[in-house]
Amino acid sequence: MAGLSLKCGDCGVLLKSTEEAREHAELTSHSNFFESTEAVLNIVCTTCGKPCRSKTESDLHTKRTGHTDFVDKTLESAKPISMEVPKPDAELDEHADTSHSSQLEEMIVPEVDKKLLEELESMGFSLARATRALHFSGNASVEAAVNWVVEHEDDPEIDQMPLVPANTKVEAPKPTLTPEEVKLKAQELRERARKKKEEEEKQREREREKERIRIGKELLEAKRIEEEQERKRLIALRKAEKEEEQRAREKIRQKLEEDKAERRRRLGLPPEDPAAAKPSVPVVQEKKTSLPIRPATKAEQMRECLRSLKQNHKEDDTKVKRAFQTLLTYIGNVAKNPSEEKFRKIRTTNPSFQERVGSLKGGIEFLELCGFEKIEEGEFLFLARDKVEMAVLNSAGSELDSAIKNPYFGIL
Repeated sequence: MAGLSLKCGDCGVLLKSTEEAREHAELTSHSNFFESTEAVLNIVCTTCGKPCRSKTESDLHTKRTGHTDFVDKTLESAKPISMEVPKPDAELDEHADTSHSSQLEEMIVPEVDKKLLEELESMGFSLARATRALHFSGNASVEAAVNWVVEHEDDPEIDQMPLVPANTKVEAPKPTLTPEEVKLKAQELRERARKKKEEEEKQREREREKERIRIGKELLEAKRIEEEQERKRLIALRKAEKEEEQRAREKIRQKLEEDKAERRRRLGLPPEDPAAAKPSVPVVQEKKTSLPIRPATKAEQMRECLRSLKQNHKEDDTKVKRAFQTLLTYIGNVAKNPSEEKFRKIRTTNPSFQERVGSLKGGIEFLELCGFEKIEEGEFLFLARDKVEMAVLNSAGSELDSAIKNPYFGIL
């Protein structure tokens, strides 16, 4: 049976012709080839017609496009392989000479569609890769350029700027991917470019936030320094004002001294002796009495306090009597219930207490004579249980009763 393919003895791959064997040898450095009766697989997709040469290639096509129906046409396309290598004819020699001479021509970067180039760069492709893809895809479209990139991603010169002879137009190869594959790949690349842009935007936002924080800190520090300088300036200003005031006073004092000395000179008086001390206030000697002074009793102090209260508010007799009756009620409650704290504690801020007793001069003083003391910064008047003296309370009650009933109390 005639050979249907060439098989590489090093890696086992099947090749259709001697041309493919030569290319395989150049790429892999394999040199062990022999004829094989196995035909190269030709699995064709029934949906889009794409031929696949291996099960791996068909699986990759299914993964990319979702197509799952394939037809094996290996036997239909199988032909005996020719081992003869075609010899170059004169036309090929002439073409080779022309190619050799063209290498000596000037090499330039090919012209590509700038709009398509910008769109590819926005999708994340480098300038060299985008230019190469557009040039070799014929500037047809973004999809065609993406298709070319997909097929040549592993090329070593993929990221090198393409160069062509100045007067030569390179014919673009036709895309081999299906429209569906091109569309999916373009969508994938756009999504990748979108994510890259979002990540770059997030990074820029983080940098801007750091910059805002830094500027905020600098502003706060500048404000603190400014406030500190302002405080120092005010202190220095007050100090200067005090010194100026002191100097002004000293000038006034000197002027007064000079005026005083001038008046003495005009009156013919001798200059004042600065060492002579002048008595400030005449000392009044107290007259001594031979009679002993008897200290006022508690009852007399209470009577005098009530008399002073009536004298201070004699224009309103009703208010005075109401104050006396309120004081008598406070004293009577404590005398009857000395153990009850509520009768021994009075809130001075109470409106009723203020109206009846607190606002009248002498009312609170009378309660203090009875033993009440101000506590909690004067908010309460409190009479401690151990300081309750019934004799004092009875004396206070007698003085209040007399002040209420005696029509001449405080007048005589």
